[in-house]
This record gives sequence, structure tokens and C-alpha cells, in this order.
Amino acid sequence: MPHDRPLISTIVGGLVLAFIFGAFAHRLQMPPLVGYLIAGVLVGPHTPGYVADQSLAPQLAEIGVILLMFGVGLHFSLKDLLSVRGIAVPGAIVQIAFATLLGWGLGAFMGWPTGGSLVFGLALSVASTVVLLKALQERRLVETERGRIAVGWLIVEDLAMVLALVLIPAAASIGGEGHAPVEPLSAALSRLFGLDLGIGGMIAMTLVKVALFVALMLVFGRKLIPWTMHRIAHTGSRELFRLGVLAIALGVAFGAAKLFGVSLALGAFFAGMVLAESELSHRAAQESLPLRDAFAVLFFVSVGMLFDPNILIDKPLPILATIFIIVIGKSVAAFLIVLAFKKPLGTALTISASLGQIGEFSFILAALGVELGLLPEEGRDLILAGAIISIILNPLLFFLCDRMRPLLDGAKREDVVADPAPAADAIAAQEEIPPEDDEVHPTALSGHAILVGYGRVGSIVGQNLKSSATPFLVIEDSDKRIGELKAQGIETLAGNAVMRETLDLANLSGARSIAIAIPNAFEACRIAEQARSVNPSILIVARAHSDAEVDELKQYGADTVIMGEREIALGMVDRLAQVHHESVPYEDGHGPDTIMPTDDPPPERE
Repeated sequence: MPHDRPLISTIVGGLVLAFIFGAFAHRLQMPPLVGYLIAGVLVGPHTPGYVADQSLAPQLAEIGVILLMFGVGLHFSLKDLLSVRGIAVPGAIVQIAFATLLGWGLGAFMGWPTGGSLVFGLALSVASTVVLLKALQERRLVETERGRIAVGWLIVEDLAMVLALVLIPAAASIGGEGHAPVEPLSAALSRLFGLDLGIGGMIAMTLVKVALFVALMLVFGRKLIPWTMHRIAHTGSRELFRLGVLAIALGVAFGAAKLFGVSLALGAFFAGMVLAESELSHRAAQESLPLRDAFAVLFFVSVGMLFDPNILIDKPLPILATIFIIVIGKSVAAFLIVLAFKKPLGTALTISASLGQIGEFSFILAALGVELGLLPEEGRDLILAGAIISIILNPLLFFLCDRMRPLLDGAKREDVVADPAPAADAIAAQEEIPPEDDEVHPTALSGHAILVGYGRVGSIVGQNLKSSATPFLVIEDSDKRIGELKAQGIETLAGNAVMRETLDLANLSGARSIAIAIPNAFEACRIAEQARSVNPSILIVARAHSDAEVDELKQYGADTVIMGEREIALGMVDRLAQVHHESVPYEDGHGPDTIMPTDDPPPERE
């Protein structure tokens, strides 16, 4: 058996070092992805010691991009995508044009040819799929309006880069600045019919192929993919179901890239979006989550492998200019574009922070530019350095945007108040300011219950609280559920209960109980810990999926933990006993940790 195993060594080296440095970064209150990038630098060719396979790592990272976009598609619908087209399409196009212009100016200043400068600008204009989605998922913004606009913006950028990858080789061959094969379908038609389609023909062919792919997915895919998953689910094999999810995500993405020239990420997104119409989408998302996270880590490791730290010493000023374009130029442009569409300030800040980085498409464009002889190697190095540094700075950018929002909100209100217009005009001026789509206010409730999450479990709890006239409020981060709750007249706080600020708005110190109905045990433990520290006498009820989670939640302060499997079993035993032991007194199995209806207040804790 051969001892040289580059695939195994690359996966092991990347994941082990990513875990070590990711944990160290988390310990220092930094995002774990900073540790992943450092791990990539250490296993890269520019540092001493072990060097991972540079051809395998990017391919492994591409799997992470595919699975990540597939997961995003599972939470999206065609309606969600079309609802943001009015801002995502023109906004992305204007932002790409502005960033490309800035990059072209820097390239021209450094004496690069026009073609190379334009490739450099394009590479700086497109944000990283993985970084953007990780940031939105960490803040639980994917299902909000801001998240939908950001993802829609990302899809438009991907489509623009697919078109750019076709046009750049053609423009290089025509302009004499480089050489490259033309678009395959256009070349085949030229050979068959003797027609020279030129750049216009290649653009048309690319658009036709993309449109054909989208049409096939919406017409046939939305029927075939859910039907296939339902058939697999009926086999009762979890292994086959998990394999089917991965086969659909990877197979559709690869087929879209090979047959239609669509990016792998875009193909995976549409595969997830058509599967989202099935009730199995939630299960599919859960089954793909572990691999999605693991391969997403390998993406950051592969980015770190490309980075040469020596460029920080050799080219400090060009790097600063590149970072300025990525982090400041793009972000400011996106901020102003979103405000121009009369969107809320919070949305503008989120979009601007999300786009203040570059990633995988930038590397593809840089490699293509160097291969065609358009972009000097110095430009590729600047793009790589800009990607690494902008990804590290991106969490800081989100932090600054969160801190700037209250200040900007206050300044906007002061401008309205300072206006010496008549009272009626002042009221009208205030009405012209669009309200924040996610603006939240402290609750006026006291002695109430707090319900965290309004999914399948939380909705049952909420309806029972409502029917018993118990004062309560719901903390939820899904726009769709928030709309449903407000339509029912239920007080709702939009946000993530893990954040201390959200719990403070719910008047945690004045509440009598909190029911944590979310399935994520890690977040539930953190919520329970914060609730107990703020209000020692509050009753904390949570849910769990295993005995280990029950013990952990109680350790972090939960009074009562309901394990779903146990309650299901007790319900089945109860029903069976009614049939088989009618004359025998039956113990219903309600233990001390089971909630029973009572008018008594929760016990005081010492």
C-alpha cells in the first residue's frame, strides 16, 4: 500500500490545524475563521514545514461552497428571490461597475495594461459566497429581508462573473493582449455553419445556456427533485436519504457547470431552492450540515495557503490601496445604493458589511488573467492579500456597522426635529423616513412568559399560552413567522435570543418564566445561562434530543427539560395501556420534570 496519501494528509492537516487555531482564536474573542486562515498559511508553500497539496485543497473547498449554497437554497423560495430582484439586480450591477472602475484606476496607476486593470477591478468587485453566508448565518439573518437582499445580490454577482469568465478570454484574443479558447458552443456553431459569432454571439450563447438551466430547474427540477427525495424517504433508510441529498447537491452543481457553463455555487443554490418546496427540506438541511461545515473550513484553509506573507513587506502601499477598495470603496457604494432604493438604514449597513470582502471568484479571475497574460503576477498577489485581510477584517466591519447604526439613527431624527417647518410638515417629514424593517422596542410586559422560537414546538406552546390568557412574548428571527405572529396580535421581538441585548428588550428581569423551544442545544444552553444570571428566580423550560443535552441544559440553569423522544414514548404507552390494561390503575409516567397545568406560581429559587 503506498504511503504517499496527499488527499488524506491535506484533509487531516487542514482540519486539525484549523481546529487548533480556530479554538485559539475563539479563546481570544476573535472569529474562528481567523484561525482557519492562519492554519492555511502554515500549511501553505510560503511557510516552512508541512505543505498541503495545493491542487487538492481548492477542490475540497469547492465542495464546501456547493454544500453551503445548497443549504441556503433550502431556506429560499422562488418568491423570496423574485421579491428582492428590484434592488439586487441594479444594486449589484452598479456596485460591480463602481468597484471595477476603482480597481482599473489602481491598475492604470501602477502601469498595468487596460485588460489587466479591468480583470483586477472585476476580481475586487465580487464578494465571497462562504464569508457572506457565514456572517449572515452567525447573526441569523439569512431568512430576514436583509439576508434575502444580500443573497439575491450575491446571485447577481455570480451570474455577472459567469458572463465575465466567458468574455475575458474572447476579449483577450480579439484585442491581442492574450490568447484563450472561445466559448465552446459558439466555437461548435462556427465550425458547423462557418459563422463567426464574435463577442455578441458568445454573450448571447452564455445567456441562453443560463436561461435554459434556470428553466429546466423551475419546470422539471421542482417536480423531479422533491419526488426523488420523497421516494428515498419512503425507503426508511437514513443512509440513503443522506446520500441522496449529497448526490442532488453535488450532481446538479457539477452538471450545471459542465453542461450549461453555470458556476457550481449557482447550480447548487437552484437545486436547494427547488427542494425547498418539499416538506423534506428541513431534514435535508440537517443531513447536509456536518459536511457543509467541515468543507467550509477547508475553504478558508485553501485561501490561507495562497497567501505569501512577504508581500506585506514588499508591497505595503499597493496592499493598502487594494484593501481600501474592497473594504471601504465597495461598502460605501453598497450603502449608498441601498439607501437610494429607500431601504432602511439597518439593511444598508448589513449589505455594506456583507460585501466588504472578496473570495473564490476573485481567485478564479486572477488565475485566468495571469494565464491569459493580461494580469501581472503582482496583481494576483495583491488580490490574494486583499482577500485574506478583508476576510479577517469583515467581522470587525459588522461590529462597526452595529455600533454606527444607533448614531446614524439619532442623527437622522435630529435632522427632522431641527427642521423649522410647520408642525404638519415636520410630521410629514418624519413619515417620509422609512421605518426599520427590524426595529425592536423594549416590552412593557411584566410577570410574563418569554417564548424563544416559534417553530413546530414553539407554536404549540404559544397557542396554549394565548388560549390560557397568559401574558407572553415571542423572540423569533424569521421574517415569515414574525409576520404571522403580528397578524395574530402576539407581541414579538425580532432577533436572536442568544444576544444579551435581545433578552434585555424582553424584560428578562421582570419575567416569571422562559420557554426555550429552539432545537439547537448549544444556543439553548447560552440562553439559559444568561437568563439565570439576570433573573435567579425565573422558571426556565427547555427542550432536548438526548440525555446528554438534558444534563447539559440543567447544568446551565434550566429547571425543566423536556426530551421529545421520552414524551412521545410516554404518550404511546398511555394509549396502549388504555386498551390492554383497562382495569389496572395506570401510572402516566409524569415525572418531576414534566410540565402540568397549574395555577400555582413557580417556586422561588434561593
